[in-house]
Amino acid sequence: MGSEARDARKRHGRHYTPPALARFLARRLLAHMPRPSVPGVLRVLDPACGDGELLLALYREAAVRLPGVRVELTGFDLDETALAVARRRARAARIEVEWQVGDFLSASEELADSSFDAIITNPPYVRTQQLGGATAQLLSKQFGLRGRIDLTHPFVAIAPRLLCQGGALGLLCANRFITTRAGANIRVVLRSELTPVELYDLGDTKLFEAAVLPAVTIATRTTADRDCRFVSAYEAADTETGTATDLFEALTGDTGGLVAHNGRTYAVEVGTLYTGEPAKSAPTWRMSRPGVDSWLADIADRTWRSFGEVARIRVGIKTTADRVFISDRWHEVEPRPEPELLFDLITHHDLVPWRIARTRDTRVLYPYDTAVPRRTPVDLAEFPGAAAYLRSHEATLAGRQYVLDSGRGWFEIWVPQRPHLWRVPKLVFPDISERPRFALDRSGAVVNGDCYWISLADLDASERLAYLLMGVANSALGLRFYDAVCGNRLYAGRRRWITQYVSRLPLPDPGAPGVAEIVALVGEFVDGRSVDDTARRILDDLVAAAFGVASGGGPDPDHGQQGAAGEFTSGRGVA
Repeated sequence: MGSEARDARKRHGRHYTPPALARFLARRLLAHMPRPSVPGVLRVLDPACGDGELLLALYREAAVRLPGVRVELTGFDLDETALAVARRRARAARIEVEWQVGDFLSASEELADSSFDAIITNPPYVRTQQLGGATAQLLSKQFGLRGRIDLTHPFVAIAPRLLCQGGALGLLCANRFITTRAGANIRVVLRSELTPVELYDLGDTKLFEAAVLPAVTIATRTTADRDCRFVSAYEAADTETGTATDLFEALTGDTGGLVAHNGRTYAVEVGTLYTGEPAKSAPTWRMSRPGVDSWLADIADRTWRSFGEVARIRVGIKTTADRVFISDRWHEVEPRPEPELLFDLITHHDLVPWRIARTRDTRVLYPYDTAVPRRTPVDLAEFPGAAAYLRSHEATLAGRQYVLDSGRGWFEIWVPQRPHLWRVPKLVFPDISERPRFALDRSGAVVNGDCYWISLADLDASERLAYLLMGVANSALGLRFYDAVCGNRLYAGRRRWITQYVSRLPLPDPGAPGVAEIVALVGEFVDGRSVDDTARRILDDLVAAAFGVASGGGPDPDHGQQGAAGEFTSGRGVA
C-alpha cells in the first residue's frame, strides 16, 4: 500500500478487518443470536462495511451454525472503491448483499426501527480534531453524545434503535473506550441501552493493522441482568513461554493461560466485567476476579485519600511548535534569544524513579513572566534577541490559527501551565512508561508535555507527603493497582500515566504505623541512596504493610498465572 493510500485510511479511519479476526467476531456474535424476528430469515447490517470482510465472514459462519436460515446482508460505506472490491468478492463467493454507497449516519434516519437481527461492525475511528469542531457538535446533538467524541461513538449510539428486541451487536473498535473518559459515550450505550455479554480486550496482540489496540464487544438488546465475560490478552514477560498455540481458542476458554502467537507469548486473563458499586457510576470499566476484588477491597479499607484528592496533577507545557521553541543547541542559533528566556526542560528522557537524570542540555524558549501566577507574555521589545529569533519563524507560529483564535499572541505557546510554580519543588513523571518513574525536581526546570507534574505548593505540606506519593506510585503495589483499576496499556507493556489514572492511586494515612519508614526511605532515595533490589523490596514490603496486604501482591487471585490485570505471582511488578 502506498503512503498516499495509508494517509487516506488514517484520515478517514479506514482499517479493514483481518479475516481471522472477522471470523472470531462473527462466531462470537452468532453465539448470542436470538431466534430471528422474521422466521427463517436473519437480517444483518454492517454500517461501515469497507471491503465486506465482516459480512462475508458472518454469512459463512451462519451457514454452518444456522442451517436452513436465509441470511440477508446489508452493507453501507462511503468509499466506492472499497465497495467495488466488496461486490467482486461477494459475486465470486455467490453471496447476495445489498450494498449502499453513502453516509450511513445520515441514511440511518430513513431506516426503520428494529430493522435488523444483528449488527456487525468495525466503525471508522476518526478523532474530534480530524472531524472538526462543527461536525463533532452536530453529531453530538444528533446522537445524544457528550464530551469529546470520535466517529465510533455515533455508530454505536444508533445501534440500539436499529436492532430488534433480542438482537445482537458485534463491535470491533479501539479498546480505549474501556478505560478512558473519552469512551464514556460507548460505555453508556452498552450498559443502558444494550446488555454486554462478552468483552475481549485484545491488547497488543497485533491482530489488527491499525495503530490502536482493538477490543471486541458482543452486546444484546435485552433487559436480562447477566454477567459479561471479560477477557484480556497482553504480551507476557520475555522469559515465559506459551503453553497453547491458538490465541482465539484461548480467548474462548474458561481459564486463560499463556499463549504463543506470532513469535510472542501472551497472557490471557479471564474474568467478568465489574458491576459492583461504585462501578456503575465509575468513569471506566475493569475486569473482576475474586482474588483481585478482595485485594482491592483490603486496600480500600486502608486508603486515606487518593492522589487526586490531595494533589493537582498537571500536564507539562505543549508548544505545538517544538522545533521553534525547544532545542539542545541554542548556542548555535542565530539570532540567539536572551538566556533569561531559555529554561531547562525536563522530558521523559530525564526521568528515573526518585530523581531527575537529565541526559541533554535541552531548554525551552519560554516567553512568559515566571514571577506571576497567570499566563503573562513578556514584552518582546525588552528582549530583542528573542524577538528577532521568533520573527524569523513568524510564518510557522502565526499559522497556528487556534492559538490566535484563543486570543493569544502569535509567539506564545499553546499550553504554558502556571509559570510561577516552576520554581517550587515538584513531582514529575512521564506520560508513557512501562514502569512508574515518579521523581522529585528541585531545579526549577520547566516540564515538557510528554510528562505530568505535581507542585508541592498544591500539597499544603512539606516534602513528606511528596515522598509518600512517590513511595506508593513507584512501588510494586502501585503498579499492580494501576493494572487492576486503570489498565490502559499500550504496545510492549507501556502504560499511560495520565491524570485520570494517577488521580486514582491510593494513599495510606500519613499517621499510620509504618508510613514514617516509607517517607524516610524515599527521602534517602531522593538524596542519592543506591536503589538496589534489596532496597526496592524493603519499600514494597513497607507500602504493602501500610495497606494491610501481603507484599508481592498477595495470594494468587485465581489461577496462578502472570496476567494483564494483576501481575500477582510473577514478581514483574517491582518498580
